[in-house]
Amino acid sequence: MAAGGPRPPGEGSAAAPATREAELRVMAASRLPPSALTLKQFLRRQQVLQLYRKILRAIREVPAEADRRYLKDWTREEFRRNKDATEEEAIRMMITQGNMQLQELQRTLKLAKS
Repeated sequence: MAAGGPRPPGEGSAAAPATREAELRVMAASRLPPSALTLKQFLRRQQVLQLYRKILRAIREVPAEADRRYLKDWTREEFRRNKDATEEEAIRMMITQGNMQLQELQRTLKLAKS
């Protein structure tokens, strides 16, 4: 075979394994669905879900049925209304605001019990 000619797969220079590795990485990445979340998005989503669960658990402690129903409906509506938010800074602000509202609800419930 000529020195500059094409080589069959598996034979050749040290660059061939690196090229194959790159091809495998591209193939693996292309198997992900287009809607796959980045790690940062996944972690932020977990924060939002955790906040949602904490709020709903706190609402269970509200003594009046009508108030519990109102707060639960309000919470669900707020999370639904903002479910399509994608701007990182806005999402962080909403999480911060939600945590402050949760703390306020917990303080109010604690005062009501005492």
